[in-house]
Amino acid sequence: MGLISKWTDGEREAPEPLEGPVVGTVVTGTLVWFLLFVGQLPFYGWFSDHGHTWWIWTCAAGAGLGLVGLLYVRLREAALRREAAAARDAGRTAGPSAGDASPSAPDPAGGSGRRAPAE
Repeated sequence: MGLISKWTDGEREAPEPLEGPVVGTVVTGTLVWFLLFVGQLPFYGWFSDHGHTWWIWTCAAGAGLGLVGLLYVRLREAALRREAAAARDAGRTAGPSAGDASPSAPDPAGGSGRRAPAE
């Protein structure tokens, strides 16, 4: 049994993903990269003389990728809100009185359509 196999053998269940202030975290990281980029610009000559211009461009890339990340997390949160609203609306309209479906009608997804008794 290898060192890594104890984590990848499928016996452990993956933890739930953490949810938190994702947009704020990405905005903060993007601002840090942008401020580092702007703060190093006055020293471009020194960085160029010493072969360290990649430091400046690394900060610029971090700020640019942060903007892409910000777009991604905003679109993700909007999609999660839409999904939650759709599930909430579907929960309100579902039930025996919705259409001609009865509790004993077969489930279109292949289930029996019956709920397990509450314990």
